Amino acid sequence: MLGYQLQPPPQGFDSWDAALEAFGVPPQERNARSAILPLEGSGPRIFSQRVPESKAVKNRVHLDVRAAPGAEGDARMTALEAEATRVQALGAVRLHRVEPDPATMETGFITMGDPEGNEFCLD
Repeated sequence: MLGYQLQPPPQGFDSWDAALEAFGVPPQERNARSAILPLEGSGPRIFSQRVPESKAVKNRVHLDVRAAPGAEGDARMTALEAEATRVQALGAVRLHRVEPDPATMETGFITMGDPEGNEFCLD
């Protein structure tokens, strides 16, 4: 969705499994952390890790994905709808849509959920 890829394994290893085996990481912990990098150009490395507690209320991290930069009104919402359709095909679920409202300075967005139930907004 973001134009990122999984971070490749460390130099000298042809897979993460081989690297983690060499580092002594137990098999049950090998999917506890991950990082992604941009496919092209520069951008932040995004790191995530599993935690023991389940989601109780809100996300600890909430991403707003800029999917309609510079667009306003109907054009903005059309662009957000197109991105919502694209990410639904990748496994996301649509949660709700907030319409633009000049009276409150709201520009409009669509809240989605990833396959694990974490929320993010198409903004």
